Amino acid sequence: MSQPTETSTATAVVLCGGAGVRFGGDKTRASFGDTTVLDHLLDGLPHDWRVICVGAARATRRTVAWCREDPPGGGPVAGLAAALPHVGTPTVVVLGGDMPYAAGPAPALAATLEAEPELDAVVGRDPDGRLQPLLAAYRTVALRAAVPDPAAGTPLMRLLDPLRSVVVALDDLSALDVDTPDDLDRAVTIARSRLEP
Repeated sequence: MSQPTETSTATAVVLCGGAGVRFGGDKTRASFGDTTVLDHLLDGLPHDWRVICVGAARATRRTVAWCREDPPGGGPVAGLAAALPHVGTPTVVVLGGDMPYAAGPAPALAATLEAEPELDAVVGRDPDGRLQPLLAAYRTVALRAAVPDPAAGTPLMRLLDPLRSVVVALDDLSALDVDTPDDLDRAVTIARSRLEP
């Protein structure tokens, strides 16, 4: 994968490599209205951001670059290890591919990080108080240093330990992830309600 000249200060890395055991298959491919969960997320990201998706390559409505974690299914930290060599911007926004509304707060997370040079990360926190490292902006250099080698099997939360970070509250919609069919039904219902006059 070549690394093009960047026109933005941020790159989005979208992790799509999960097995989806509770869902019964690949959550990112699930139908979401007239599109898929992944495409709904990608469509909402800033147009000038380069997007790198990690997982099994497939067609998407937006042009993205694909790479694969080693080994496949090795977990989110392995996914980051695969993507980071292809990031050429100072900021990387990491997103879960099963979070159809995560694009909403992504630009604000990146802007907050870029405005605070002493920080390494701006991490979302959902309404239940859980940190969301897969809805966060990171200083690329700092995230590279935090990813161990080998990366597979490393708990995602461990990456936050050495990083100087600040936490930002997220609304329940932004933090909604599709872990089960019921989650998907809820997300689709919200999407439909937004289209109603």
